[in-house]
Amino acid sequence: MRVDDALECLARLSADEGNLSFAARLLGAAEGIRERIGHIRFPMYQAGFDAVTSLAREALGQDDFDALWAEGFALSAEEAIAYAQRGRGERRRPTTGWGSLTPTELDVARLATEGLGNKDIGARLFISPRTVQTHLTHVYAKLGITSRVQLVQEALSPRADANLYFHGA
Repeated sequence: MRVDDALECLARLSADEGNLSFAARLLGAAEGIRERIGHIRFPMYQAGFDAVTSLAREALGQDDFDALWAEGFALSAEEAIAYAQRGRGERRRPTTGWGSLTPTELDVARLATEGLGNKDIGARLFISPRTVQTHLTHVYAKLGITSRVQLVQEALSPRADANLYFHGA
């Protein structure tokens, strides 16, 4: 089975269980993968896709659906698979701030604030430089910043709780 089809199937199952946010991210991830590798959706799956997409869009509202879809769309195939494998329910972390960062995002942020480039961060964490950039993009969005300079400033800010996350204090 193709990853994009599998993610859409999982999205339908998640929606059936009422986890529409998870479903919307999976749908976005599936569509992003489809576009990047040039897969088409088989006609026999179109009705199910349309139904779960409509259900999620109506339940979440257009803006929230679009944001979740975009988050999923930005995931690489590997990241989408990892996300789907977590199989978790509703989000337990906050959606913004240092506390919203995943462990890998925190590692990337810590190494970026130490002055390492994407290639060096990737080598240390055994991920590609492109994946490092994806994590940084997520970090920037969650912290409401747009650059490494702002990341360093935020990490050093007296109001930041970065030390708690960087050093486990």
